[in-house]
Amino acid sequence: MADLAVGLAKSVVEGALTKAQSAIEEDSKLRQSAQRDLVFITGEFQMMQSFLKLADDERTRNIVVRTWVRQIRELAYDVEDCIEFVLHLDKKSQWWRRLLPPFVSAARQPLDEAIAEIRQLKIRVEDVSSRNARYSLISDSGSKPVVVHQQPPAAARAAMGATAFHMLVEATDIAKRQYGDLTQLITKKDNGFQVISVWGTGGDLGTLSIIRKAFDDPEICQNFTCRAWIKLVHPFNPHEFIRSLRVQFYANSCKEPESIIGAGVLRMMEATQDDLERFMKELNSKKYIIVLEDVSTIVDWDAVRMFIPSSKNGSCIIVSTQQSEIASVCVGHSYQVLELKQFSTEHSVYAFTEGSQGDGIKAEEISTEHEARPDTILTSKNDAALDWMEKYPITGRESDMNELRQYTTKARFNSFHVISVWGIAGVGKSTLIRNLFCDKILHTTLFEKYGWVDVSHPFNLRDFCRSLLLDFHSESLEATEVASNNMIRIKNPIQECGDLLDQHRCLVVIDDLQSKEEWDMIKAALLSRSSKSVIIAITTEANIATCCADKEDLVFNVKGLQANAAFDLFHQEVVRKNPLSALKNLKEEPKLKELILKCGGLPQVIVAIAGVLAKKTVTLMDTVDSTNDRFMHTLETNPEYDSLRGLFGWMYSYFRSCPDSLKPCIFYMSLFPRDHSTRRRRVVRRWVAEGYSRDSEDKSAEQNGEVFFSKLLDLSIIQQAPQLVTTALGDTRMISCRVNGFIREYIVSRRMEENLVFELEGCCDMTTQRTGRHLIIRESWDRDKIVFQSMDFSRLRSLTVFGKWKQFFVSESMKLLRVLDLEDALGVEDADLEKMLKQLRRLKFLSLRGCSGIHNLPSSLGDLRQLQTLDIRCTSILNLPANITKLQKLQYIRSGTSVQAEESSTPCLSVPQLCGRHLLVGVTVPGGIDKLTALHTLGIVNIGASGGKAILKELKDLTQLYKLGVSGINKRNCKKFSSAISGHVHLESLSVQLDKDSPGCLAGISLPLKSLQSLKLHGPVEKLPVLKIDELSKLTKLDLEMTMLTEGDIKLIGSLPKLCTLRVKLLQDSNLHFCAMENGLELATYQKIKTLEIACSFSLRVAFGSETMKNLELLKACCSGLSVQFIGLENLTGLKEALL
Repeated sequence: MADLAVGLAKSVVEGALTKAQSAIEEDSKLRQSAQRDLVFITGEFQMMQSFLKLADDERTRNIVVRTWVRQIRELAYDVEDCIEFVLHLDKKSQWWRRLLPPFVSAARQPLDEAIAEIRQLKIRVEDVSSRNARYSLISDSGSKPVVVHQQPPAAARAAMGATAFHMLVEATDIAKRQYGDLTQLITKKDNGFQVISVWGTGGDLGTLSIIRKAFDDPEICQNFTCRAWIKLVHPFNPHEFIRSLRVQFYANSCKEPESIIGAGVLRMMEATQDDLERFMKELNSKKYIIVLEDVSTIVDWDAVRMFIPSSKNGSCIIVSTQQSEIASVCVGHSYQVLELKQFSTEHSVYAFTEGSQGDGIKAEEISTEHEARPDTILTSKNDAALDWMEKYPITGRESDMNELRQYTTKARFNSFHVISVWGIAGVGKSTLIRNLFCDKILHTTLFEKYGWVDVSHPFNLRDFCRSLLLDFHSESLEATEVASNNMIRIKNPIQECGDLLDQHRCLVVIDDLQSKEEWDMIKAALLSRSSKSVIIAITTEANIATCCADKEDLVFNVKGLQANAAFDLFHQEVVRKNPLSALKNLKEEPKLKELILKCGGLPQVIVAIAGVLAKKTVTLMDTVDSTNDRFMHTLETNPEYDSLRGLFGWMYSYFRSCPDSLKPCIFYMSLFPRDHSTRRRRVVRRWVAEGYSRDSEDKSAEQNGEVFFSKLLDLSIIQQAPQLVTTALGDTRMISCRVNGFIREYIVSRRMEENLVFELEGCCDMTTQRTGRHLIIRESWDRDKIVFQSMDFSRLRSLTVFGKWKQFFVSESMKLLRVLDLEDALGVEDADLEKMLKQLRRLKFLSLRGCSGIHNLPSSLGDLRQLQTLDIRCTSILNLPANITKLQKLQYIRSGTSVQAEESSTPCLSVPQLCGRHLLVGVTVPGGIDKLTALHTLGIVNIGASGGKAILKELKDLTQLYKLGVSGINKRNCKKFSSAISGHVHLESLSVQLDKDSPGCLAGISLPLKSLQSLKLHGPVEKLPVLKIDELSKLTKLDLEMTMLTEGDIKLIGSLPKLCTLRVKLLQDSNLHFCAMENGLELATYQKIKTLEIACSFSLRVAFGSETMKNLELLKACCSGLSVQFIGLENLTGLKEALL
């Protein structure tokens, strides 16, 4: 992945350039000679940067070029480290030392060392530049980028006829608009002849009773003197058929006593050939109604029609059939459909009668040589749909299928034209939509016609429309190539496609859409406002999907399978490929599970590996071991995995097309374990510390980092982690994420080539080859001190520890370390922290989160002058040291000690966090905190314990705060707190914890609300502060701990326009009635809510109105009370999951 390496080099060179230019401006710190050296270095780096912008082409495949790029990157790292050291030297003047004689001032000063190092760096820069000239790496001609048009292989197309599906669905869909009564249909024609077919989606269920009711209707009996009900037998016997007609005509028209009728029937059963022939001649003049039960084939129908004249005197034939195509063929080519009765949403009975519904395509413009009969096409497509769903059953996608069914229904009945589905290559988008496609054909009644087209590249609109028309009018997929030569007879395929979608209700799937330009052409040609068709567009890019869909909530992201579903798919495929495979007995094998997890939930990769392993016998476990050890290498080079070539081609193109600014961030995500959930803010703050996310003209480094995170989410490189309900579903500002396992393995296989990262896991041998910029200590590593001390840490920039901490993990050679991440590490104590801070003076990121053995921050913290991020949340630290005010670069302080709740509360929901039994107590902060003007995140601060009025006065000056958390708010300081933060116009997140003795202190208090996106009020809170709807237009998350919520509170909260997540904990017996009334009518409220969490300690009654929370997806309730009652759950039509 040369592009990723080049992108990383670009980022490092850009960082070094920025630092060098800053150093040149700091003339008070540097001598003129050093400034001249930096000017030279800056000029050279600018030239190198220009080269790197052209290095994304075929030349990066040249090993000499790649080596030179690596040298540029390492040199840029060293220059940045040196200059950063100079810029952060102590500003106190050391001029007096230079007046001392040499024998007194023997020790070199830091500035002298820095200047000497800059001189050496200049020499290295000259060497790298001359090396370019020596090997002719840059030429005047520049370079020509190679564009790789490698598309992922589409899912195997089912052998599905694509023409006559419209018959079944046309029937059911038209019936949604037309209703009828069978008796009225029979009697509506006084003259003429008609055939009425009756068909039900549930077979004979309900069909025969409807026909019998009409057959015995007094009006029918009066109008038709000749009535007969014939159940066809197989094979068809014409003599028995005519004899049965003659007998029933006699029995149903005779008004004699039953005994006489019976005797007459017995005589007629012995009718001779002459009697039957005479009856046939008389039949032409009779007005009759004949019910034909169980017409199952066209042959039956043709045979019966030979013996029933088309008497144009009002006669009628009723056909009862279980097949929709038979129903339509019996009526004739032109028919209409009416719904007779609906027994359920999935079962209705329909009548097919003669009508004027057309195909929408002119027959003379399509070659008849390959045009199949409608009944043949429909049978073929139904059979193919059934075959597909039996052959490729979905695994682990049941919830996705249910959601997509809702999407299509919503689009169909709300006049939306386009649903878009996106996900990375190999994730199973096409297979999932193919199952939906077949499901709609076989089981629903929403559409008249169905079409599927794979977009060819380069894109041609005329060819696209021609392919779609062919799919509509072909008998099966195999007929496509044969029929394509005859499609030239279509006068205008673009116009014909547009007319077809406009005149009929079609479901069209467009697979492998690769650009917005392609979509714009398709949309302009095929869609009109009056169209009632629905298109499903499948793509690999989120931005294309968003562009296509009519509404944001019609964009569906297909994610990788969860672990259990991935295992199920793997074993399902193994059995399908080899029912006798030994893998059937190895479902719990750890190595096999590890291998499947590396697939990242991508069905294409899982199926490929299952296919290979299913063939193995004696070498099975050896193959599993070797594939695990060299996962990516095996999949890319082993001919047995040729089916994945398209996927790897797409991966190459995928990373190549990523913006250069994202490539370092992509690389960095591989530092986190495959099965490990990582907090969003942890990732973003580390990017800032590493220099991957920097300040720009209009955004801070933090804001740019959030943008990068959202882009990686759109690219599916990171995915929302399975979570304990922490954020609204689909929210890009998710709390935690995971790296896709397959993409992580792909990145890891490339990063080792660049010698940037080294991991310690399992049992490692001692080697001098372990060196790099980033060290990861896995939980599985055996903590071998000899191995650790044999490593070179001189260029180490980040150290991340998972599992148990050891004192020897800190080395004096880690002088350049920027990031020390010990989140949730075990065994870290105060003595360890003191040693760390004395040796690691260049830290920019320090996380001790979850290290409960840390009770104090040492005074040496004040020496970390470059520190930007300090995360000590869930430690035992209660006080911040006084010298923290020296850290002028500090932007982010997260604190708060986790302690056991004193009062009885629900066992699963607590004050600040609904899942858990602990609350967070704020820390005390020293005076002078207002000096930290770079702070944008601060919390949790105990206002009461930190000096009350004094700390509030300093808090007022921190006007750049975006996120603030406070505790210790009470009736004595609440008004001053409100005044202190009234000018914080940037505040996006506010968390307030009240003292226990001041539950009502927020009543009448105003808070800065205009920019707030998240608001947490805990305490308990007796009354809400002043909330104005016009000031809460951006609020998306609201977290409340209340004694109770009043009707007015519920109405107010329900009208918040963007509220997405609501968490409520109630401390008294309560009624929550989510229903707002006005003038006797219920208002539509809580329209954006996707997640609702409720906790209580006592009895609770929750009711939902008919117009509330229509988009709620997740409902979670955890109550320790004796009585919990929910009313109106059926009104939550969008609910996907309820944990009650």
